[in-house]
Amino acid sequence: MRKLLFALGAIAWVTNAMAADPARIDWSKVDVTKVPLFYPGQSSYEWLRSPAHKGGASRVAAGRACVSCHDETDAEKELGDKLVQAGPLEPAPVVGKPGHVDLAVQAAYDDKNAYLRFQWKTANPYPGTEHQYLRFDGHEWKVYGFPKLDKVVQEGKQPGIYEDRMTVMIDDGKVQGFAQQGCWLTCHDGQRDMPKQFTKEEVAANPLLTAIKKSDVRKYLPETRTDPSDWKTGKTVEEIAKIKAAGGFVDLIQWRAHRSHPVGMADDGYVLEFRNADGGKDMFSGNADAKTHAPKFMWDEKKVGYKSITADQLRKGDHFLIREQNAVPFDPNAGWKEGDLIPDYVLAREDAKGSAADNGAIASWKDGLWTVVMIRPLGLANDDDKALKSGGVYNVGFAVHDDNITTRGHYVSFVRTLGLGAGSKADIKAVKLP
Repeated sequence: MRKLLFALGAIAWVTNAMAADPARIDWSKVDVTKVPLFYPGQSSYEWLRSPAHKGGASRVAAGRACVSCHDETDAEKELGDKLVQAGPLEPAPVVGKPGHVDLAVQAAYDDKNAYLRFQWKTANPYPGTEHQYLRFDGHEWKVYGFPKLDKVVQEGKQPGIYEDRMTVMIDDGKVQGFAQQGCWLTCHDGQRDMPKQFTKEEVAANPLLTAIKKSDVRKYLPETRTDPSDWKTGKTVEEIAKIKAAGGFVDLIQWRAHRSHPVGMADDGYVLEFRNADGGKDMFSGNADAKTHAPKFMWDEKKVGYKSITADQLRKGDHFLIREQNAVPFDPNAGWKEGDLIPDYVLAREDAKGSAADNGAIASWKDGLWTVVMIRPLGLANDDDKALKSGGVYNVGFAVHDDNITTRGHYVSFVRTLGLGAGSKADIKAVKLP
């Protein structure tokens, strides 16, 4: 019953806010484009341009597209099956992880919105809707569950718990090199789970990251560094603002199976000098009190029948904490026992505001298959969005996070083009709805 209520709530918001009801679009009449995704390992922007990329570095330097070399049938499958194994680009292989995923993509649009539909098979026989928790150890609350690539999971000290995600990057032709190398422009040595990973001391000594108040290194575009291959360099905040004003950023839309799916949304961000959230407020926020580390909210026992769960209940039903639906302020005197779990994130559709709240989404998981429909308004005028328009053609890259893995452990695509009424000029052609 709870799952039905969450689904109905998400569809109701989408239907009320959008022109068409995506739940009633006849997708059988929309062409399907098969886009193979593959495991990239630690193949960064820098690696593509290094001697280790044998036969490819000079072509990349000359501005050639990845697909100009990797153009044979099953190229992505062969790459992924190789890179997922232990080797120079994979120091921490996940046992049993497939090297590739087949993604089915469909697109439609009307006078107000674009609708992007994705389907893929999951590695596990359950939907990856669980995310990190706060666990009471008898004295205090601590984070429980980490991505599979993290050392604490590899060493068996923590369970692998992380949400599934579907990601779309969009470039309108203003980011130099994206049409050729796609998301590899954003993935660099020094980032989390990458070679030469940053240290806290290096971040603290970096003028750019200090200026923008960041404590780690995430996706960025080469144009924002004085040395495109060195995250430790950086242009000034003023210079980066000019790049952004000229449209030199990549839009980043993420559907999250735990942190956006339950409220019928996909979050909205962009990549420039960092992986940034759009202006406004996301639909999710941290549930841990900054000082005490105790939860801010717990489940409303009167509504759902419990105030917390335990580890043996994981992946047995939905465990979303939604402020306006099933949450109440945390009570520290509620008789907590060792092993009690409360989600580390609280969701709120009502609190999502501004550009960060632009994107809707509906999704379902059945028989090992995720079906996700993202709803993107046309003609957005925010300074952190790429405006999709009828007749436009866009460079796009897709990624799927599966099997409790984040950061570089995802599956990625080579660049494709998406056209809204653009005829034969695009790989993926959006159908105009009546």
